[in-house]
Amino acid sequence: MAMALSGAGCATVGHEAPSSPSPILGWCSVTSENTGPAKTILDVALHHLDDRPGAIAHVHTEGTLPHQGIRDQSMAAEKDWPIMRRAAQAWRINGDPRYLKQVDAYLAAWAGTYQPDFNPIDETNLDGLIDAYMLTADALSPSTRTMAQALLRKLGTGYIDRIQHARRPGPATTINNWQSHRVKLIALSAAALGDRAMLSSAFAIFKQQVADNIRPDGSVIDFGERDALHYVVYDLQPLVQATLAAKPYGIGGDWLNYRTSQGASLRLALDWLRPYAEGQRSHQEFVHTKVPFDLARREVGEPGYSGLWDAKTSSTLYWLAAKLDSGYLSVAQKLAPQPPDWVGVCR
Repeated sequence: MAMALSGAGCATVGHEAPSSPSPILGWCSVTSENTGPAKTILDVALHHLDDRPGAIAHVHTEGTLPHQGIRDQSMAAEKDWPIMRRAAQAWRINGDPRYLKQVDAYLAAWAGTYQPDFNPIDETNLDGLIDAYMLTADALSPSTRTMAQALLRKLGTGYIDRIQHARRPGPATTINNWQSHRVKLIALSAAALGDRAMLSSAFAIFKQQVADNIRPDGSVIDFGERDALHYVVYDLQPLVQATLAAKPYGIGGDWLNYRTSQGASLRLALDWLRPYAEGQRSHQEFVHTKVPFDLARREVGEPGYSGLWDAKTSSTLYWLAAKLDSGYLSVAQKLAPQPPDWVGVCR
């Protein structure tokens, strides 16, 4: 039994004050179990059906090397988030109530335990949790729905408040990939809540980030700072995810093609990277990075911090972009014949 998401549920939400119920318009509409990605989702979800949530109050991986601080504990706990999303997608695919029960339990555990730190690098993978809520909001137990809404609202409004009160000009993290991940978390939270006021705030911050981060030639400031295409992808993918989340609501119009007065746009940045992704150009990573931590990661042997950039690491970015514009489908397929299951199952 396949179920479409659009208009799947209602929630009383609001950024500054509660508003009238607004339908949740999800970016991921799951309607078929007869596709490769859907079968993969069902297989993986079944494999994890008996898992139990490992919610913790705080996660911290940003700026850490392996085995430092709570990095290992955080990475283990964060595995819950894609489990939640796949369980929610599996429920949308075939309606098996066991998956809904699992999502409800995981959301309740995390919403009742996690305390946001508002470090967007630590928290960017919460997109899995947010998507899980979006896909199941109308069917969750009332207590879980209330707790999950409170967590998402705290995330969205907390990031907005911190951005609005940040000094300008500020540190690099107010305009580099950190800000892109803030935009993503705000936009996904707003879209999952059906909060149009919050989504309007997300668009205003998105526009400022395009102006601050993307140059008129399409390159991003992270490339100049890190001398690495790794960080171009890490900068652009959250902006693409924010754009996907916002698209069903129509707020702000076409985020992909929004252009600044200087001509910068998210599309332009994707097109700047494309020759590298398609193999027409190559790049030695991190040779002239200005960030000492990049060198530390290279010294301990973390993959991807030296040598030629592996274009396949941009496959998820272009599969997501292809959902905004089919013109990116050819490069996505060249990088990976099939999309990641959690992307491919959505139409």
